[in-house]
Amino acid sequence: MNLSGAFLELGKRFLLHSLFWLVVLLFFTFFFGFEDADFKTVVTFSAFFLPVTIGTTYVFVYRLIPKYLIPKRYLTFTLYSLAAFLISASYITISAFYGIMITVGYGYEEKFPITKSLIYILISVYLVVAIASAFSLLKNNYSAAAKNEELKNRILEAQLKLKEQELQYLKMQIHPHFLFNTLNTIYGLSLTNNQATPEMILQLSDLLDYILYQTKKPLVKLEDEVNHIKNYIDLEKKRFREDLDINFHSDPIPENAQIAPMLLLPFVENSFKHGKGNDGKLKIMIELSLDDEIMDFKIINSLGEKTERSDGEGIGLENIQRRLQILYENDHKLKVEDDNDNFRVSLNLNLAKNPTNVR
Repeated sequence: MNLSGAFLELGKRFLLHSLFWLVVLLFFTFFFGFEDADFKTVVTFSAFFLPVTIGTTYVFVYRLIPKYLIPKRYLTFTLYSLAAFLISASYITISAFYGIMITVGYGYEEKFPITKSLIYILISVYLVVAIASAFSLLKNNYSAAAKNEELKNRILEAQLKLKEQELQYLKMQIHPHFLFNTLNTIYGLSLTNNQATPEMILQLSDLLDYILYQTKKPLVKLEDEVNHIKNYIDLEKKRFREDLDINFHSDPIPENAQIAPMLLLPFVENSFKHGKGNDGKLKIMIELSLDDEIMDFKIINSLGEKTERSDGEGIGLENIQRRLQILYENDHKLKVEDDNDNFRVSLNLNLAKNPTNVR
């Protein structure tokens, strides 16, 4: 805040405080007089109590409440409050004495037009102190609540940014991993001068377009994800040929069904990488079913005795599990099993829920 802004803020506070004490003076004037009392006399008498009222109020508002009451130093607050009341009561008594003497000195020889007792005056002064203190407490509570809410929002924002960064890091890991395995497939075919190699490169180009551009979106059509699964399966069919026995079934997919990109494809890629049967053939069963907006995705691939076990610990599966936790949190169920003969993955996903923290 610059100097001019500070002076402006100070001026506003001074104006508000002056207006408040003017209202207090009018309050005293109303309660310290009676019907036929001279207004000037009552105002003069009431003005004697303003300094002690102002002093006592500011002691509570700017000293005792913030330093002792709010930090919960209740014993110290009580002792200082008693001292403040005793001192202020003494000043109120002195102010009442001089107020009467000076107003009487103005020439009023008849009945003095101030009918209130000292007790009533004390109650009136402390009522103002109590109201100002209560307002100060409310203001402090509101300010503390606002700061807590702001701090909470900052913490949530920081957590969100960390999750976004983690999600981007996971995506960066998944994409090269997927690409590396696909290139290995094409490389294997190129060594045998397979005529399907150019077609596979074209299919890889489509997959790269999906990986590099479509996955930047927070959501993609489930139909697109499934189509790219089919594209990837076609690539692998050309590599495995007769050594691959794959069965892929998918329910009709609604046009509006959406999913976070690259959630299903890594599961399929993992089944090709780690799967192998004892007879040398790779058997894979993939099934995608939809019940309203609940998606069930299952993959079973064969495992031979010498097949390297992934146990859900491969880079692809490990990352996809973490992505599911970040994106769908409580809206998914993932089950990974290894029963020696088969490796099973089952994913249940609520597509009606928008993924949290999707970027």
